[in-house]
Amino acid sequence: MFTIVMTMLKQSKVYRYSMRVKICGITNLEDAIDAIDAGADALGFVFYEKSPRYITPQRAKEIVALIPPFVERVGLFVNVSAKEVNEITAFTKMSLAQIHFEATQNFYDALHVKHLKVVRAKSPQDVHRYHDEYRIVDAFVESYGGEGKRVNPEWFKDVDCSKIILAGGLNEDNVHQMLDFPFFALDLSSGVEKKKGKKDKIKMKNFIKAVKNGKI
Repeated sequence: MFTIVMTMLKQSKVYRYSMRVKICGITNLEDAIDAIDAGADALGFVFYEKSPRYITPQRAKEIVALIPPFVERVGLFVNVSAKEVNEITAFTKMSLAQIHFEATQNFYDALHVKHLKVVRAKSPQDVHRYHDEYRIVDAFVESYGGEGKRVNPEWFKDVDCSKIILAGGLNEDNVHQMLDFPFFALDLSSGVEKKKGKKDKIKMKNFIKAVKNGKI
């Protein structure tokens, strides 16, 4: 019976349009509150100093202390040790760590926080990696994301997308192309910005409304 119910839900608009939305690259309190007011389920904080959306742990901690409850706080990390991830996530009160680089199993075993692996997809085969885990699938770019590059939607045909959080090049103009795929969530940053590191309130509202309502 459970299998039948889940099959019916996956075929229904209710299931398809219950996708979550994460707004990544939060650098200030105003953008955090605007994203939450627009309906974001999660906020992303980039702890990668080479990113134009980098935020210091101290500033992230200050923002997290002022946002309402029931919002996921996701810290993005690139090429750091498990010790550093543990220290920063504990200090800033992150609820998840987004590991945006290839890491060993020993690294993951040493983490004290729930985490998401990131697949930087170069080919259709890549979207199947970690298929039994919730994971982020992003378009491969040398700079570790945030450049507006999209994953080819054709790669997700006949793929179980229920544990995929799709990232890369999403915006209010192309989001409708993704609504027929039952992704767990959509993750975006540059697609809802006025400039790098500063969000656009209207773009966030339009994007999240499109996802939640299933239409622009």
